Amino acid sequence: MDSRGQHCNAATMSEQAKFLEGSLLRHIAVMSITSSVGLMAVFAVDFVDMVFISMLGKAELAAAVGYAGAILFFTGSFGIGMAIACGAQVARALGEGDEALAQRRATSSLIYGFAFGALFAAIVWLNLTPLVSLLGATGETRDLAVHYMQIILPSLPVLLVGIVGGAILRAHGDARRSMNVLIVGGVVNAVLDPILIFGLNLELTGAALASIAARFTIAGMALAAIHRHHGGFGQPTLGGLALDFRPVFAIAVPAILTQLATPVGQAYVTRAMAEFGEEAVAGMAIVGRLTPVAFAVIFALSGAVGPIIGQNAGAKNAERVRGAFTEALLFTLGVTVLVSLALFALRGPLAVLFQLEEGTIALTLVFLFAGPLSLLWFFNGVIFVANAAFNNLGHPFYSTLTNWGRHTLGTIPPVMLGAWLFGAPGVLIGQAIGGVIFALIAFGLARRVISETEGGVPAPREPFARQARLMNLFHRR
Repeated sequence: MDSRGQHCNAATMSEQAKFLEGSLLRHIAVMSITSSVGLMAVFAVDFVDMVFISMLGKAELAAAVGYAGAILFFTGSFGIGMAIACGAQVARALGEGDEALAQRRATSSLIYGFAFGALFAAIVWLNLTPLVSLLGATGETRDLAVHYMQIILPSLPVLLVGIVGGAILRAHGDARRSMNVLIVGGVVNAVLDPILIFGLNLELTGAALASIAARFTIAGMALAAIHRHHGGFGQPTLGGLALDFRPVFAIAVPAILTQLATPVGQAYVTRAMAEFGEEAVAGMAIVGRLTPVAFAVIFALSGAVGPIIGQNAGAKNAERVRGAFTEALLFTLGVTVLVSLALFALRGPLAVLFQLEEGTIALTLVFLFAGPLSLLWFFNGVIFVANAAFNNLGHPFYSTLTNWGRHTLGTIPPVMLGAWLFGAPGVLIGQAIGGVIFALIAFGLARRVISETEGGVPAPREPFARQARLMNLFHRR
């Protein structure tokens, strides 16, 4: 190869693996903020949905959205797990300089995501009534939640394509296009919401249809951006899918289990809040819609820091891996303090926006969140950053253990105690305090994993290794 060819390859490598040099804090800030803008566009639409539904003046509609949201959180977590696996694999391949491998694994991840998403959606759809009942919904509220979910669930595979597509763009360092994809999807949803909810008087049905249109928009735009700017996708083959099954699902299985812990914990919280009536559930639903809008940057951290750690892990640069982790925690602290101050200042306007009356449980819950509890979101950010390190440094099951611990032992006992001591507000207090202990555990584990990189960044460990060797032996025969 001549010098011109080497220079061309070096330039291409620099463009594809852009996190191997430059300011880590700048990379983290740019990736987190741009990703959060896109996420905020989607979360803001959910927030606007709740505003519109609150304007209808029917508490059972707001409560139905709260119950449905717990299940949608559950189904969406499956897609996030697949996206984490895809992003880690693509970023690591780019860091190693193997763009063909990155392209092939992106293709395989999309196919697996769509196929398993369809199967997952079908299972949930067939069990909607018992699932909603398990959360504590009854009567008309239960029927409304089931109706809403029956409309929106079939679009889950499309949502997974969009989520995984966004992870591929972020793995390439293309935060801007990943952001734009979500923004356009959010705009589509926001435009259709008032038309369908009020103009056509479809209420919950209209909100569901608007969300479906946004999901198709996000998926289509993500695929188009990858095709035009990052080499597109390879021709899928059975051999390629077989080769990628183990490395993709070595991260996907624990990542999905990790993500499923959050909706399981949230489902318990919803059930606990249901004991205090529909107004309490409606207030919690408002907090649930407000939280991701306010802390979109924190929600984006894991997906934003992951490619930075992954590329430097692929390049075996242990110092930048450690630096990325430290800078991400400092960034989390700064964001949490600023957002908490803003929420406290906006408590009055929030009460007016959601038409919350003085002395109601709903108002108490919203004011509680927009006060001291929001500061504790720093510890959730610690868990997100630690999970990014686990998933990209060969220990994805550490994410599973810390998340399940946080959303079982770190949720159920403190929520039970909080509800007993303080009623409905105690549910939120217990949920928030429970995350502190497991954030400290996640921090300690992450420091240990990162210290291992000083002797060379390990390759991802694959679960079920003995079964995999038997499968390889079978294929060779």
